[in-house]
Amino acid sequence: MDFKIALRNVKKSFKDYGVYFLTLTLAVCIFYTFNSVGSQKALIEIQNSGRSYVDTLNSIMSYTSIFVIFILGSLILYANKFLIKKRNKEFGIYMTLGMKKFKISKILIWETLIVGIISLIGGLIIGIIFSQGISVLSLNLFDIDINKYKFVISNSAIIKTIIYFGIMFFFVMLFNITVISKFKIIDLITSIKKNEKVKFKNPFIHLIFFLVGLVFLNTAYAIVLKIGLYDIFDMGFLPLIVIMLGVIGTILFFLSVSSFFIYLFKRIKGVYFKGLNIFVIKQIGSKINTNFLSMSIICLMLFITTGALSSGIAFRNTFNNVLVEATPFDGSAYMYSPENGLTIEKSFEKIGFKFNEGDEVVYFNEYKLGTKLFHILGGSSGYDVSYIKISDYNKIRELKGEEKIELLDDEILMISNVDNLVPIVEDYMKNNDTVKVNGIDYKIKNDKLIKENLITDNFKNNFLTIVINDKVLEDNGVVRSSNVNVNFNKNNKQESEDKFLKVLSEYRYGKVNYDEVGLVFGSTRNAIYEENKGLTTTILFIGIYLGIIFLISSMALLALQQLTEVNDSIHRYKSLKKLGVSVKQINGTIFTQVLVYFSLPVCLSIIHSVVGLKVVSNFLQTFNRPNIFIPSIITMIVMLIVYLLYFYVTYTTYKNVVKNEI
Repeated sequence: MDFKIALRNVKKSFKDYGVYFLTLTLAVCIFYTFNSVGSQKALIEIQNSGRSYVDTLNSIMSYTSIFVIFILGSLILYANKFLIKKRNKEFGIYMTLGMKKFKISKILIWETLIVGIISLIGGLIIGIIFSQGISVLSLNLFDIDINKYKFVISNSAIIKTIIYFGIMFFFVMLFNITVISKFKIIDLITSIKKNEKVKFKNPFIHLIFFLVGLVFLNTAYAIVLKIGLYDIFDMGFLPLIVIMLGVIGTILFFLSVSSFFIYLFKRIKGVYFKGLNIFVIKQIGSKINTNFLSMSIICLMLFITTGALSSGIAFRNTFNNVLVEATPFDGSAYMYSPENGLTIEKSFEKIGFKFNEGDEVVYFNEYKLGTKLFHILGGSSGYDVSYIKISDYNKIRELKGEEKIELLDDEILMISNVDNLVPIVEDYMKNNDTVKVNGIDYKIKNDKLIKENLITDNFKNNFLTIVINDKVLEDNGVVRSSNVNVNFNKNNKQESEDKFLKVLSEYRYGKVNYDEVGLVFGSTRNAIYEENKGLTTTILFIGIYLGIIFLISSMALLALQQLTEVNDSIHRYKSLKKLGVSVKQINGTIFTQVLVYFSLPVCLSIIHSVVGLKVVSNFLQTFNRPNIFIPSIITMIVMLIVYLLYFYVTYTTYKNVVKNEI
């Protein structure tokens, strides 16, 4: 009997609350899809090749999934709260007819089980299909032949999904039992007649909270825009302070915005008393004031969604593009500030390392003369300007297959390739034809800035290097770094590369005596490409994963809040109907109410996102000139399409419920 009642209620819920079941199914689908990544053909092949970043990706995905399940669990508990509230009158009738709370709890347990099983089965089926698209994406991201695609069902991901969602639904059951135990018949029967209470009746308090919220948000914006991501994390508690300002500012905005604008509109008589505006304004104010905290959370989730999706794509595109310029040689190694005449060549000799016959090798030093960037370019950057001998620079050019450059004693070359500095250096060269070095003016020989890395590295690292005649550096220079570039013998390239990477790993993992041989860093072009592929793909997967989860959760919360509170407003729409208001006019009030309710968190999240993406873009300019505009537009379009879909479903369902009741 209990099961039949529960089954009937679930069928009814499918009709009235399709958004809720759709969200559960999509959540299961996305959860399975991204937890099945480790079973994809591409990652299995890469893992078998001994590359460790696959394990890192799987590990990060697992930790992210724990976070995701908390988000989804909170969403479902929140949805249950509203679903039970919608059914208060129904439960009140059950209790009036003599049904015990324990029996009502049993019915809800059955309902939760039925919903959970249907959602799991539906979500897993869709997830298995959708995961094949992720498999194809993985093949593309890791440059593996598409012909190696194979249909895969991840048993481990299925088990993890069932366990995680099983635990989540268990807590939903406990939540429902706890809520039922607190029911009182009189409250259940009369709940529909209760109106939301609008807090903070004093308009002055509205104004204070509203202005303080705006001040907090603007302060957070100003700090991150001025300092940026690169430096802010070196400033102790400042990142936490900025986050708190943003969160509190968002909460204060939604806490006060409805009451503040109600007060404002009341002073504009022509607007407030026009048509049904007084009704619409009261409805919107009541909804926002009641749900200000959830709207704040939704706004922040949408901000994270935009940032995660856009930044994930931008990070991958940026680092992929930068590697072409950042890796001019097959391999490079360097030693910072060597002491006692030690060079990287001598260090290799001390540990018995020799390059293979046929490898093309160039050793060279970079020097410093006490010149900082601000000495030449102005500004405040205290980064050292590097200097290199013309003889060494020509060896590097020869290794790249380029012609030598002749310099007179009073001439220099300027080299830079860090994107946010390049325009500044070019502007200097446009307005100046000399550079002062050690108090002497030297002519700039190159009309156009030379943009290149002098070594193979993970990113474009040449802030500003000046090529000058050898004698200046021999007499005055202090060695900043000792370096080596190598192009491996084409006949045994893999062997030479493996040998070079092996010696670098000995330095990295402390298998040498640093006091005697120093500390050497370095890598090869192929290794850097692989590391970049692992890093950017991990960022991209996590960004898409979190972005989709937050987007679904945000839209579901807004939709559920509107649909589950329809019954609270039915008596108001009945009153309008009795007063002669047409159905078309009533639909207009519903459209405006839902539109404003959906738009407020979206608009504020877009403002947050514009600031956030500007900061990310500035950060990425350290490595390359990023194209974050296109990923942002794509993200916004996808978010807008899905958002409009949820808005349309919510408005249509809301309108139909009101139409049927009045």
